[in-house]
Parts: sequence; C-alpha cells; structure tokens
Amino acid sequence: MVAQIKALLYKELTLEWRNRYALNGLLLYVVSTVFVCYLSFRQITSVPVWNALFWIIMLFASINAVGRSFIQEHKGRLLYFYSTCSPQAFVLAKMVYNAIIMWVIALIGYIIYLLFIGDLVQDHLMFGLALWLGSTGFALILTLMSAIASKTDNNLSLMAILSFPVQLPFLITLIKFSKNAVDGLDPSISYGLITVLAMIIVIVVALSYLLFPYLWRD
Repeated sequence: MVAQIKALLYKELTLEWRNRYALNGLLLYVVSTVFVCYLSFRQITSVPVWNALFWIIMLFASINAVGRSFIQEHKGRLLYFYSTCSPQAFVLAKMVYNAIIMWVIALIGYIIYLLFIGDLVQDHLMFGLALWLGSTGFALILTLMSAIASKTDNNLSLMAILSFPVQLPFLITLIKFSKNAVDGLDPSISYGLITVLAMIIVIVVALSYLLFPYLWRD
C-alpha cells in the first residue's frame, strides 16, 4: 500500500505543478485577505484578536484548498483508480497531499500576516507546532468531509456543513494552544491541548481508513 500511496502522491504533486494556477489562487486569496485586514485594523495589539483572526483566515483558506480535492476527480478517473489501487491508499494519499498544500499555505500566510499585522508571538517554537498541527488537522478533517460530500451535487456547501461539528472543537482547542504560545507561557501548560489536537487528527485518519472503502464502493 505504501507504493500505491507514493504513486498517487506523485500524481497529485505533478498535476499541481503543471496547474499552478490553483495554488497561486489560494496564495492570492490569503494575501488579499490579510491585506484587507491590514487596511481595516492597521495594527492589532490585542493578543486574542490577533490570534483568532489568523486562524479564521487559515480555516477559510483550508476550505478553499481542500474543497476541490474530490470535486476535480472525474468519474472516469475514479473508475481507473478503483481498479488499480486500494481505497485506503487513495484516501491516505489525498490526505498527505492536502496536508502538504496546507503546510505551504500556512507558512506563507503566517509570514504575510507577520509583515502586515505585526508579530506578537513570544514562543515561536510552540506557535510553529500549533501552525503544523492546525494546518494538518484542517487538511485531514476537510479531506474526509470532502469525500463524503462528493457523493452529492452540492458538495462544497455540504462539506462545510459536515465539517463544522468537528472543526469547531478543533479550532477552539487550537486557538487556546496558540494563544498560550503567543503569550509565551510555559509549554507544559499546553501539553493537554496538544494531546487533544493530536487525538482528533488520529481519530480522523482512523475513520477515513475504515469508512472510505464504503464510500469507494458507492
């Protein structure tokens, strides 16, 4: 299965490299959103506002990035994958690919956010961990919901609705963790929050591995 995941991941990255307009469009969306926030606020001195605004931008960027994950797959291509690879390999490859895309968007978005809005982070190492966990969690949760919603006509709207009950506790926990990093609190205070975020990610991966074969057969 590892070989299948590598082959599918290579296919996804190759297609993304050939059609870079999709990634460029996402980056333009992030830059434009941050710039509009800069024009509105100029400078944010409140840590809770600075922190929450950043993650809200990342959340909507992830919806735009991952929402097209299964939409762009035509029925003929899906039939080909159905006959050449396992459903577990297919969904795991999608998850890894979307996570990589979100890592790039989150990193560039964070740099742009610092340039325009300002840097209030005191513990950059822990905030970097929050950035990695957050972008990974957004990508994996939305990949699973995108797979479920792809079976309907109005899949993008349904994906956002289905992901809300999972995204909300994940986002709240993530905001609490990253705020501790921005405030420069002792890392041990955030260990419980890190565990919760990691467990949500593990549960989503496990559910995708177990449930996607049933969607695959439909």
